[in-house]
This record gives sequence, C-alpha cells and structure tokens, in this order.
Amino acid sequence: MFRASHSRIPEIVEISKKIRRRRPDIPRTIELGYSNARLEASDNRIKATIRMADGFHHVTNLIAPITLRCSGLDIRLPQPTI
Repeated sequence: MFRASHSRIPEIVEISKKIRRRRPDIPRTIELGYSNARLEASDNRIKATIRMADGFHHVTNLIAPITLRCSGLDIRLPQPTI
C-alpha cells in the first residue's frame, strides 16, 4: 500500500486511497458474503416499493411493505378452486 500510494501514476494513487479508506469494510464484506449485485437488488426492491406506496402519510405505513417484500417470504393469495 505504501508503494502504491507513493506511486507517480494517478490512477494507482487514487485506488490505494480508496482501499485505505475502506480497509475495515473489506474483510467485513467478505465475511458476510454480500455481493454488490445482491445489495443492488435489495436497493432496487426497496425503491420499487417506495414508488408503489406513494401517498402514504406516515413512514411506518411504508416500512411494513418494505419489510414484507425484503423478508423473502413467499406469500400467495388464496386461489379459488374449480
């Protein structure tokens, strides 16, 4: 890291600063096993729920659908039997 941060190549210096700034987060991310794609999918699911819930007057009314959608439960409505 020392050699990279004292390099004369601006791109290498920039990436070494980012790694040094995020050093505690890197092992934590590997330990938890969350990939960027998984986090982006959760973020997208939350944003879609917020768009659908436009018009709620209280934040607590918005938290319930977000919790339900992000929990991974497969809730199906009853189907009429023929």
